[in-house]
Amino acid sequence: MSTPLVSVLIPCYNAAPWLEAAIASVRAQTWRSYEIIFVDDGSTDGSAELVARLAGPDLKIVHQSNAGQCAAFNHALRLAQGDYLEYLDADDLLAPEKISVQMRRLGTLPEGWVAAGEWARFYHSPQDAVFQPEPVWQDLSPVDWLVTSWSGGGMMHGSSWLVPRSVAAAAGPWNERLSLINDFDYFTRVLLNSQGAAFCPGARTFYRSSLGSSLSQSTSRPAWESAFLSTQLGTEALLARENSPRTRQASAINLQRLAYSAYPFAPDLVTQAEQRIRELGGCDLALGGGRVFQLIRHICGWKFARRAQVIGRRLVRRRSS
Repeated sequence: MSTPLVSVLIPCYNAAPWLEAAIASVRAQTWRSYEIIFVDDGSTDGSAELVARLAGPDLKIVHQSNAGQCAAFNHALRLAQGDYLEYLDADDLLAPEKISVQMRRLGTLPEGWVAAGEWARFYHSPQDAVFQPEPVWQDLSPVDWLVTSWSGGGMMHGSSWLVPRSVAAAAGPWNERLSLINDFDYFTRVLLNSQGAAFCPGARTFYRSSLGSSLSQSTSRPAWESAFLSTQLGTEALLARENSPRTRQASAINLQRLAYSAYPFAPDLVTQAEQRIRELGGCDLALGGGRVFQLIRHICGWKFARRAQVIGRRLVRRRSS
């Protein structure tokens, strides 16, 4: 019986400082049956030239005009030959045993399970990453995983998953209308088309944070529209599977968290979110902050306090620049 092939899909837009390390982390995998599909999404920083110097039989390089991360992932999906899929951002890293640990675990389960793993943030060096267990770090059914995650039990980090090709096919492609939190919609569909999430201790990924050019740092109008649309699509997918008090509550909590982040950048979208939260039964999630922030929130309301917080942070950045 042949060893299953894992396709590692790497979209890249202007990630030259980090992509060599990302590719090296794939080539260091103890699971040796893999291919890398690298899609340059119209980079202008020399990423295309750099990856060309890394070429080898394990690395397929393709180029496209800038169309966004979702389009790049879909391009890679069309080219992938693997039985399993690893989605890897060009600035993130895999631990050497990551894929091996997950493949061994999936080999003990019926078809249709997806493998999850440990993940941690780092800012400069992966040696600084601290792996802190989260409530979703256990075997869970699709709905249980989403309810736990959306209720505050841990986030979806795309590189931490290993997805059977059959599950990805059932879930459908990445939604190319999305940019900010595009993985929320996609991995919600992946989970709901799986038999469950099998947590794999020791399967580690390293999530590079605080990059000024990253999608998650964007507060443009299109970015916020993407975030709310992705959340809406994921919410409706979950409720279509199970419309119950627990799924409505988890959906409301998740949407309230996004509304807090989006204010005052997209107040009309926040208003729409608040209406949906009421339809879902309401949410008592409080906005976090320091003692002064909480005092202002108590006296003037969370929107006034949030606006003051944003203005204060801008002033601090200006003074330090």
